Amino acid sequence: MTAQTHSGGCQCGAVRFRIHGKPGESSVCYCRMCQKASASHALILVSVRGNEVEWTRGEPAWFQSSNAARRGFCAACGTPLAYDAPDGLSLAVVALDNPEACPPTVSYGVEGKLSFCDAIPSLPERHTMDDADAAGFLATLQTRQHPDHDTDIWPPEDDHG
Repeated sequence: MTAQTHSGGCQCGAVRFRIHGKPGESSVCYCRMCQKASASHALILVSVRGNEVEWTRGEPAWFQSSNAARRGFCAACGTPLAYDAPDGLSLAVVALDNPEACPPTVSYGVEGKLSFCDAIPSLPERHTMDDADAAGFLATLQTRQHPDHDTDIWPPEDDHG
């Protein structure tokens, strides 16, 4: 049987991690603290309790968000990465290279859910390049975001920007 590994990291590539083993429960949290920590309407976390987590490039900076928990993030780009509490470490699912591997199975903090959250799936959908007014601008963008896979170096040596 092949052992599972999952990798991930921040937007700029300064912090990368690898999970050795099968992650535990994944949950979406709507509490106000998770909203602020993620700058979003919710934060999706997956428990890695019982797994080895290896920081393969850099390490997160930590903010003690309460008397019981701290939150890890990239000090360079601000990407939320981790939640560390007495019951164990959890990692941000969207920071995984393959976030589809850990879909949430339960919602917490629903008392903090913003009134518009349930309407999000019913909003009109558009592909990025369907915005004719922005298509010219979007076509010129050159991403500096780290790719969704491990790299030996980052940024690439030929990137001088």
